[in-house]
Amino acid sequence: MDSAAATVPAPGGPAAETAPAGRPRAAALRAPRWDPYWLAGVLFVLYTALSVCRHRRMLTMSWDLGIFEQAIRGYAHLQAPIADLKGPGTNILGDHFSPVTALLAPFYRLFPGPVTLLVAQAVLFALSAIPVARLAAGLLGRKRGLAVGIAYGLSWGVQRAVDFDFHEIAFAMPLLAFSLEAVVRGRWRAAVWWAAPLVLVKEDLGITAAAIGVVLLIRLRGAKARGEGVPQSATPLAAGLVAFGLAAAAITFGLIIPSFNTSGSYDYWNKLGGSAEPSPTISAGTAIRTLLWILLPTTGLLALRSPVLIVALPTLAWRFASHDDHYWGTDWHYNAVLMPVVLIALTDAVARARESRRPLLRSYAHHLPGAVLAASLALTSSMPLYALTDAGTYRVPEPVRAAERLLDRIPDGASVEADIVPISRLAGRCRVFWIGDTRGITPDYIAMRLADGKTPEDLVADGERMHPGVRYVFLGGEGGYVVLKRSGAAA
Repeated sequence: MDSAAATVPAPGGPAAETAPAGRPRAAALRAPRWDPYWLAGVLFVLYTALSVCRHRRMLTMSWDLGIFEQAIRGYAHLQAPIADLKGPGTNILGDHFSPVTALLAPFYRLFPGPVTLLVAQAVLFALSAIPVARLAAGLLGRKRGLAVGIAYGLSWGVQRAVDFDFHEIAFAMPLLAFSLEAVVRGRWRAAVWWAAPLVLVKEDLGITAAAIGVVLLIRLRGAKARGEGVPQSATPLAAGLVAFGLAAAAITFGLIIPSFNTSGSYDYWNKLGGSAEPSPTISAGTAIRTLLWILLPTTGLLALRSPVLIVALPTLAWRFASHDDHYWGTDWHYNAVLMPVVLIALTDAVARARESRRPLLRSYAHHLPGAVLAASLALTSSMPLYALTDAGTYRVPEPVRAAERLLDRIPDGASVEADIVPISRLAGRCRVFWIGDTRGITPDYIAMRLADGKTPEDLVADGERMHPGVRYVFLGGEGGYVVLKRSGAAA
């Protein structure tokens, strides 16, 4: 607790004797040590409002929300995590290794539906702000701690991820943040225990856990050089984390995922190479632009002075090595896991710079938390959270209600072939396949966006071409979406 916290009257002290009843408790809740928790609460409300309002307005961006709902629905009913959207009967553990999502199963069983996933993600993202703000306040003081914490909560990487429906990386955010807070504070054992579960979040994060072990070894060497007391078990623990992370990644890539995958391999290797045809590669300009976005508005480049930044290297390496251009830029959710890394690296670098012999560096570091906060606030005007200032965000348009009424006509338990938006309304109660990927299964219904220039007769003909020998009828079209029904299917 910093010096400001010491000014809060202790319960039963002189101030408590003269203050009205309940005043000491209220004063205690305003103490600096509560700042990270109040911040997390506000961020939870903002993230939840954005996610749920987007869902209510049928603004789903990807099929990922449906995929994860199918998998978690399987866990919730004590079944395999089958995601038919990835192909009929596909076990999601053969696509990405994210068994940590099973933790949501009890909540989904109580409150089935995609909103449960969106609220859980908001909780996890907001929770990750606590160690970021707490560390910054402890090292830099209350005001700068709040500045860094708010800058993290509003960072463009986090906002993009909140805007991108649901993804398993939500679990990585608090694990990374708590682990790196412990690294910087020199709490070696806690750092290891927070980092180890990353191997259950996604297959590549085992390498990130190993990188945290490397940072621990670097800081341990520095602590020993300064003559600080270091437990004898600290170095073996850090080295063990490196070995554990690398071994877990190797086993997951080479054994676990292939054992659940119908092809007996890891499907994403082809994004790193192996194709007979020439594949696109990231340009120097794109790489530099992405790196500047990651480091400049969030840290003013000062994070480059902290070894904590090493933890970002595995994620950047696989993204830039990939031939899939979706991974290269600043869209989607791919930069979220870098935000706790760079903001904690900033805090570490600012604390280090304050001891520098160079006045210019000390001055820059002194003013940087405020500048980073200003940058995050300025960028928010063009980021997803800004939509919360628009009254239209909270209203559900009539075309959306009409489309929902149309989709409600599909009975529970039916098999449905659908594109992105209908998935978000059907995955929790129907067996849903991605449009064009039913692999021989004839669905009872087809739900899709109404294409420009198409007539109901055209759509029926398209459905029958996708499923030769099957007759479909036009069930209805509302709000820009249409539903076809297989002749003879249950109504």
